[in-house]
Amino acid sequence: MSTDPREVMDHSAMTWLQITVVTITIGLNALDGFDVLAISFALPGIAGEWGVDPAALGLVASMELIGMSLGSFLLGGMADKVGRRPSVLFCLLVMTLGMFMVTTAGSVFSLSFWRIITGLGIGGMLPAINALVAEFSNIRRRHLCISLMAIGYPVGGAVGGSVASMMLAGYDWRSVFYFGAAVTAFFIPMIIVFVPESVHWLTRKQPVNALEKINRTFKRLGHAVLDALPEVSPDVRKKSIGDIFSPGLMATTLIISSAYFLNLVTFYFIMKWVPKILVDMGFAASSASGVLGWANIGGTLGGATFGLFTLRFGLKKLAIGALTLAAVFVAIFGRTSADLATITMFCTIAGFFLNAGVISLIAIAAQAFPTHTRAFGTGFMIGVGRGGATLSPILAGLLFELGLALPSVAIVMAIGSLVGAIVLIFLKLQSEGPKIDKDTKESGMKASVA
Repeated sequence: MSTDPREVMDHSAMTWLQITVVTITIGLNALDGFDVLAISFALPGIAGEWGVDPAALGLVASMELIGMSLGSFLLGGMADKVGRRPSVLFCLLVMTLGMFMVTTAGSVFSLSFWRIITGLGIGGMLPAINALVAEFSNIRRRHLCISLMAIGYPVGGAVGGSVASMMLAGYDWRSVFYFGAAVTAFFIPMIIVFVPESVHWLTRKQPVNALEKINRTFKRLGHAVLDALPEVSPDVRKKSIGDIFSPGLMATTLIISSAYFLNLVTFYFIMKWVPKILVDMGFAASSASGVLGWANIGGTLGGATFGLFTLRFGLKKLAIGALTLAAVFVAIFGRTSADLATITMFCTIAGFFLNAGVISLIAIAAQAFPTHTRAFGTGFMIGVGRGGATLSPILAGLLFELGLALPSVAIVMAIGSLVGAIVLIFLKLQSEGPKIDKDTKESGMKASVA
């Protein structure tokens, strides 16, 4: 009896090659965290060299978020069309180009342009690696592996921020982006050598030489080679990435995108406003940066803990719990007295649950969307969510400008995660990992896929 290669991947123990793929995706996601924080470190040097005003600097700081949002929308579906591996390689090339060319910029306009280009690459890569991790993991470890991949973001922010700080002590702001370009370029040969194309995608799409490619991967994994692939029905071949807006998936798309957007409104209130809030309280800027560092550490711990909990508890319940507790602790942060230790503690706890909420929704996207829409569905969710990331600091600033005190502003901003938790209640989610699409006939196997 012939075996569906997706079933083999789903139910076999994970090998060192699969663990290596997951590890590489952690590093790829860390590039996102590094990039977002790198521009924050570079802005003072840019302002000093070019003499630009704060408004222009704020525009530059937002460019990568705009690029990421566009990349998620425009490039997110590329991994579903041409494959996970070539999509990641293309996005890495775009990111490397963007980071390097930033160092040649001589004006706010050119700097903003190359920041958008970098953001496009990052925005397109995240959906691809989410699908890659989901499809290289077995069912038992899938949510854990996705969670580990997602914690690359706060790790990249913490480690990359420390490296950027050290480099700026001896070099100008361009050194941060030279470093970023070099690290990004380093991952290109890593992908070429260690990351094969997804077996799930090859089985579903069946391009030329799909069977040969799957068998090469199976040999590396230690599995028996296959004589044929499952036959894909004509109806399934007509399916497209646009199916995320079909009647069967529309509700799922709207629910998880809304929840992701709402949670990021709360998330970026902490990540963008904590330093300013603490400086206004009278604390030194270095102390404020330290608190934000602890929030990132909390986010890393939250992601890892959430991943372990998925081995025992349902994904939807964990997500609702994480978002609810994130709202609670953000509201508590707003009512904390001006004591640095107390503020640090509640920011760390808030970061713990906020990032657990982000990761839970990324895991839900990997489970909720079938193979042919997994990357585009994730990309659409992330693209919508980046809108929340962009809106968050603006909304908080308007609330402060209207005269609201920190406790009131924190409660309003915490509502995002709380409403996100309520929205998730209406999500219908399969109890197990991503199901194999109903795209095979019960009888008949393809001996050739040429």
